[in-house]
Amino acid sequence: MKNSLDRAALDAAVENVHRAGMPGLFAEVRDGDQVWRGAAGVADVATGRPVTAGLRHRVGSVTKTFTAAAVLQQVERGRIGLDTPIGRYLPKLVPRERGDAITVRMLIDHTSGLAEYLPYAYPSLRAYPDLAKTGPQSLDDHRLTRFDPAELIAMGVAAPAVGAPGGTPGVYSNTNYLLLAQLLEQATGTTAERCITRNVIERAGLRDTAFPTGPHVDGEHSRLYEAWFGMIDPPRDHSVHDMSWVGPSASLVSTVADLNRFFAALLAGEIVAPSSLAQMQRTVPVVSQEGRTIDYGLGLHPMEDPGHDTFWGHGGTVWGGGTLAMIRADGKRQLAVAVNLQRWNRLDPSGRPQPHPIDDALAALHRVAMYG
Repeated sequence: MKNSLDRAALDAAVENVHRAGMPGLFAEVRDGDQVWRGAAGVADVATGRPVTAGLRHRVGSVTKTFTAAAVLQQVERGRIGLDTPIGRYLPKLVPRERGDAITVRMLIDHTSGLAEYLPYAYPSLRAYPDLAKTGPQSLDDHRLTRFDPAELIAMGVAAPAVGAPGGTPGVYSNTNYLLLAQLLEQATGTTAERCITRNVIERAGLRDTAFPTGPHVDGEHSRLYEAWFGMIDPPRDHSVHDMSWVGPSASLVSTVADLNRFFAALLAGEIVAPSSLAQMQRTVPVVSQEGRTIDYGLGLHPMEDPGHDTFWGHGGTVWGGGTLAMIRADGKRQLAVAVNLQRWNRLDPSGRPQPHPIDDALAALHRVAMYG
């Protein structure tokens, strides 16, 4: 039987991303019971310590899939109504008319119209989500800042709305998922982190996935280099950073193997019921943080190439790191990849990010990993 994983092509694709300028990256691709793991480059540019495929990594907004699954579990138990207004649960956080108009579903699929709080938490991000127009000055200032989630939510709720509740396209906003974390806490009587750990992470059998308890990544990990479109040159290590600025919206630490294990369990119906998974795969148009309109479900979004099978999953970025995890609709083919540099594109005179060889090399890796 022919091996369906072209290991030589995958090795070459990972190496090409490193040669294109990525300090280090690591990935795992699965096809049925076949597994390929690969890595290229360094975890520390100062010492030359190499990356390996088993490193732990901040996975950013891939966390949203975990949070959405935990909410849907509580929907199944009757503790949360998917189409119930959030104001019935959290009237102090989303008061009056907005609380009556915004449902739990609208928070999960980003159609609530609630703005992103980040520009107010990080003062230098005033042009967010167009980060290319902003400077990175406040990143260092807030490395160890412990943000209060209720204060962050208040910033997002007080900001001008980015759309009408339920209107499309929705606008991707971390405010939505901080509210979902508060909803989980109210419904379960424990923190969202403990709820997600017990009901999602442990149920999936993940041994290297956890929420951080401080600014450091526990266990062996790579440094995370933030370039901010060439404004930080050389890129600065942000692997030590308090993740309370995103909490259960984007703070998980995991490995590529654990991410593949999680998405396999999710699509196999082992985390939420098949009816809940079907809800997660009902998509609406949403404007991403990069300004692109994508199809987005309940903590999941599809990735499709014309003429190829559909993959479901999520991507994520943090200061200095990025992650993508995807699984084919039939559950048999998977990719999880982590990179240790962010915002590598320089800007043209109009302030738009310029193409970079890393972009093409990553796209080529995604293609060979997902489609062969």
